[in-house]
Amino acid sequence: MSFRRTSGRRRLAGGLLAVVATAAVAFAGSPAASAQPAGADHPAAAAQARQAAPKAAAAPSAVPAAPAGFTTTWSDDFNGPAGTGLDTGTWRYDTGEGWTFGTGEIETMTNSTANVYQDGNGHLVLKALHSGTDPNSGWTSGRVETQADGFGAQPGGVVRMQASIQQPDVTAANGAGYWPAFWMLGSPLRIGVPWPGSGEVDILEDVNGRSSVFGTLHCGVSPGGPCNESSGVGSGEHACAGCQTGYHTYAVEVDRSTSPEQIRWYLDGQNYFTLRSDQVDATAWANAVDHSYYIIFDLAMGGGFPAAFGGGPNANTVSGGAMNIDYVAVYNKAPAGHADLGQNIAQGKPTTASSTESGDFPASNATDGDITTRWSSGFSDPQWLQVDLGKSYNLTHATLTWEASTASAYQLQTSDDGTNWRTIYTNNNSPQDIQDTALSGSGRYVRVYATSRASQWGDSLYELALYGTPSDGTGTNPPGNGTLLSQGRTATASSAENDSFAAANAVDGNPGTRWSSGFSDPQWLQVDLGSTRTLSKVALNWETAYATAYQIQTSTNGTSWTTVYSTTNGTGGNQTVPVTGSGRYVRVNCTARSTPYGDSLWEFQVYGT
Repeated sequence: MSFRRTSGRRRLAGGLLAVVATAAVAFAGSPAASAQPAGADHPAAAAQARQAAPKAAAAPSAVPAAPAGFTTTWSDDFNGPAGTGLDTGTWRYDTGEGWTFGTGEIETMTNSTANVYQDGNGHLVLKALHSGTDPNSGWTSGRVETQADGFGAQPGGVVRMQASIQQPDVTAANGAGYWPAFWMLGSPLRIGVPWPGSGEVDILEDVNGRSSVFGTLHCGVSPGGPCNESSGVGSGEHACAGCQTGYHTYAVEVDRSTSPEQIRWYLDGQNYFTLRSDQVDATAWANAVDHSYYIIFDLAMGGGFPAAFGGGPNANTVSGGAMNIDYVAVYNKAPAGHADLGQNIAQGKPTTASSTESGDFPASNATDGDITTRWSSGFSDPQWLQVDLGKSYNLTHATLTWEASTASAYQLQTSDDGTNWRTIYTNNNSPQDIQDTALSGSGRYVRVYATSRASQWGDSLYELALYGTPSDGTGTNPPGNGTLLSQGRTATASSAENDSFAAANAVDGNPGTRWSSGFSDPQWLQVDLGSTRTLSKVALNWETAYATAYQIQTSTNGTSWTTVYSTTNGTGGNQTVPVTGSGRYVRVNCTARSTPYGDSLWEFQVYGT
């Protein structure tokens, strides 16, 4: 069970505009105030001394590689210098008095590095500080949210939000009033769709140093409604042993690939609570769940939720308790069949638009492969975004990931000359911000022609992905080059610098993820094509740490290798080499590095038939 804490803000060229109203706090089924965990009667002096005792900083862990079947969409490892604030291109500070969040909180949220800072050891710290003698006033703390709000599951897909967190190192004796949280809000909130209809998923909440975790969905209307607002529907209290004294992994998966759909909550990889869509009103679920989100970390003091478990802060509540975040990551699993779509033919292609909100939101952002950048138009209808594919394609599929200010009506159109257009897809009511559709049509130019906006702002698109084959019948590549065979296939390597740079990153079709080896020679990366194929070329997109000497090798069994290409003067960057040969397994065998670091590839692409 939980209490709502809303934030509905939209970044404009001139800064932040606060929107959405707050609602009164309610709570159902509150436990008795005496229901405290063991240790609640520890002397306050001992608890204060424990809190103040210096501790060695925990070593940061790398952002984990994506789970099997997923790809990494976005992550932050908080590697800034000690005592620095956050990059405001990535994060927003939610500042102001706690009562404005509609939950009864008593702290003031600030952007001061006394309350929100990176510790220089790979952690984000949110710290609650108290001044004065009144435990019910004088508190400051921190609350931040992602600028991007395009994190969600495609229809038929899955999204996983995950973070490694140490809860404030307090106990029931000295932690009354502490309320740490890791959660996400539905992106429609940012354009004025009211809470709780816009959706909220609480991934981690704990109160009063209870060493617990609560997972909750908020939906529908408040008070009451299908999600029993403002308490929500959730796991109730779940034991979280050691969560005050060490880092633990908290995650949630929104699974739109099952019927009924599910939200699953995880603690240290163990699924402790699952909520199905058929347990909630269908419309309320769709409105609250089937869209994108933005992520929030905050450390509140006081309010309705702590009050339901005994109250606080009180005279024994310690100042300086901190919520420490090691990393946060978003992983996505594509809908079934998407692995067969091939490469995104729009990515990196020349893109233009009817207008832009400002220089921060150019048309090219919608085809750069980065879910955190976006195109945003002027604030009028109609608007369009157009991509030049370079040649005519027979289009088979499109995925559009809108920002909160989506188009409520638009057409996908194609053209041979960029002047005369034909409509191949129409969406006259776009309630969701992730659109995924099959297509049938052809053209060199493709545009999104938006005729109606869902908000007072412009049409705003994070990514336009297009799939298809050239109309000249050459597969997904120019004549003679064959079809991309390696993307999404099983890849292995001799080593990896760490889990963030796994072999699979080099064949995931994402130029923002990479494989990086250990810092020695030789190293290799190999991909299993699934069956013996006839090969035509290999494309290598090297990171700065490239191999100056390497061989492309093939094998039918993954053990005995034949060299089909060799160089001792590689120059890095994008290298495409023609090859003649066949094999089920293809590897790049790197024998000399250009830097003291490892061999590192953004993409390793094998083509053939």
